[in-house]
Amino acid sequence: MLRDKSLIPLSRQHQHALALCVRIDRAQPIPPQDLQGWHEEIERHFAEEINIHFSAEEKVLFPSARRFPELVPPVNELMADHARLRGLFAQAQRRTLSGKDIVLLAQKLSAHIRKEERQLFERMQELISAEQLASLGAKLDAALEEAVHACEIINKPKTPMSRK
Repeated sequence: MLRDKSLIPLSRQHQHALALCVRIDRAQPIPPQDLQGWHEEIERHFAEEINIHFSAEEKVLFPSARRFPELVPPVNELMADHARLRGLFAQAQRRTLSGKDIVLLAQKLSAHIRKEERQLFERMQELISAEQLASLGAKLDAALEEAVHACEIINKPKTPMSRK
């Protein structure tokens, strides 16, 4: 099913996270000398996008989905995934993940994203009206705004007109 435009910002962030997961998968086995770099990259992804993404889902998307009894169990599973993933991201911040743990984080994150995309998003698009999806999209945009700004280029080059 084609993704509704109200959910595209979340799907775009899912693509970013899946790209990280693919890179981790391709790096297997992760040698001990590479752990520091992976910890730093994982921590950065979490701080700049994934943490904000989780928060937007928990504050905006999941409450909307919970209005439908059939979506309560998958939302509860996704919330539990968020808690487990936050624990793994915290370990990355503390630099305590092993190479196998990093691979496990990528596997769990990838499975979580696919569950959201294939189960929750698909079913929400079937259950929620176009108007409700548009309203949901506006709320998601506001909740994700911090992630958008975190990814902006901070030191943009000055144009010839702005050098005066």
